[in-house]
Amino acid sequence: MPSLLFTPLQLRSVTFKNRIGVAPMCQYSCRDGLASNWHLVHLGSRAVGGAGMVMVEASAVSAEGRISPADLGIWSDAHAAALAPIAQFIAEQGAVPAIQLAHAGRKGSTQVPWQGRQAVPPAEGGWHVRAPSAVAFNEVYPMPAEMTESDIARVVDDFAAAAQRSLAIGMKVVELHMGHGYLMHQFLSPLSNRRQDAYGGSFDGRVRAPLQVVAAVRQVWPQDQPLFVRLSATDWLDGGWDVAQSVELARRMKALGVDLVDCSSGSIVPGSQGQAVPGYQVPFADRIRREADVATAAVGLITRAVQAEEILRSGSADMVLLARELLRDPYWPLRAAAELDERAGWPVQYLRAVGG
Repeated sequence: MPSLLFTPLQLRSVTFKNRIGVAPMCQYSCRDGLASNWHLVHLGSRAVGGAGMVMVEASAVSAEGRISPADLGIWSDAHAAALAPIAQFIAEQGAVPAIQLAHAGRKGSTQVPWQGRQAVPPAEGGWHVRAPSAVAFNEVYPMPAEMTESDIARVVDDFAAAAQRSLAIGMKVVELHMGHGYLMHQFLSPLSNRRQDAYGGSFDGRVRAPLQVVAAVRQVWPQDQPLFVRLSATDWLDGGWDVAQSVELARRMKALGVDLVDCSSGSIVPGSQGQAVPGYQVPFADRIRREADVATAAVGLITRAVQAEEILRSGSADMVLLARELLRDPYWPLRAAAELDERAGWPVQYLRAVGG
């Protein structure tokens, strides 16, 4: 029986040669938000390694949308130009170039992880952060100012402008980051959104800004190219965002033109993570796929070829996205193909190694 993992997937006019995607992984290796040789080699090696889609890490739609001063951005034409050779190289290897657009909200203006997460004050290269409500993530992160409706409108416009830049440099997929405790997730979760206006309170209020972002991006993104959204499907906490709400949001996003929901979880407040065991987030992709009737991607401790194959064969997801496993082994897709007795698309420059 042919492997589903190596069966092409088509979404709109874009065909993925296999169903393995490189999940967006922040590298915290930029100066002024500009992509560098590090990004070309990091992302390019995963394209050479055989993934069907290579997604650029969370790319800030504005300078204040970054997580740290070392984050990648796409808030100007100069930022897009720095990413253009990367998109071109990914495509030359037969992979689909994709990019995740993001805004950190109250989790912005912080140090890079290996220097310890804490606030970076404006005097040291940081900035004033904004969020749905004036509630800090924790005691060492910046205290955000509550966003005004004009602030929200500006963020919506920033996402749309970033999508247009992404299109201009050859990206074939845009993913909107609405998980992991960043700005759009902050609107969705009652644990972070304390607003009493049209952008808070009820479910309809909390999903308003995220749906406005989807609509604005879909309007400028070509109808023949797919639009993804990453969701934290649950906060893992009572009174927080949950899977039932994710299903309903996915239904509404599909109606606006979202083609795939990338199903992650957690990180809205400290300690809001599930027990990380192999495949622990797959049930979210399964439920959203079945109940919202939308394509999904599974992510989270997927490390083995047979595991990825079973996720697809069970109907739980349409794609699998790998993160840390592809940091350990950029050529995981080539190895997976061998394990599943499939023909892998080895680069011609490497054919001398096949079977050796």
